[in-house]
Amino acid sequence: MSSGTRIGLVLGTVAAIVVAFVLLSPGDDESDTASTAPTATTALTTTIEPRPSTGGTPATADLKPAQPAFTTIRVANGKPAGGVKTITVNKGDRVRIEVRSPDTADEIHLHGYDLKRDLEAGGRVRFSFEAGVEGIFEIELESAGTQIGKLVVEP
Repeated sequence: MSSGTRIGLVLGTVAAIVVAFVLLSPGDDESDTASTAPTATTALTTTIEPRPSTGGTPATADLKPAQPAFTTIRVANGKPAGGVKTITVNKGDRVRIEVRSPDTADEIHLHGYDLKRDLEAGGRVRFSFEAGVEGIFEIELESAGTQIGKLVVEP
């Protein structure tokens, strides 16, 4: 075997090893670190619309993900209609809360998650987020200091 053939064989072997290493190595090396502080962000929700049927079974990616219904808290005369509403979910669940009032304007504040929305009289506000922090959290008419709901996030 000539020295040129040997060099070509060695270079080919090295190239094959490099390609195999790149293909078999895991993704990026950045580590995921979770904050221990109870913080939350308002999530943007993307809905995948189904394609028109072409016959047969649709692919899973073509279906809309199931979303829980909004739990509605009604406020009248600055108080929760029917009393303080308790909403219980499991950690990791999607939480969807709607607050409506025909006559009350105030900031709605979900404590612990520090989510706030301005409610106008005759209007509604909505919260949609993942329950990432366990505990019991007050939902309040912020300026009035009146509790209208309680979010319970269980393990």
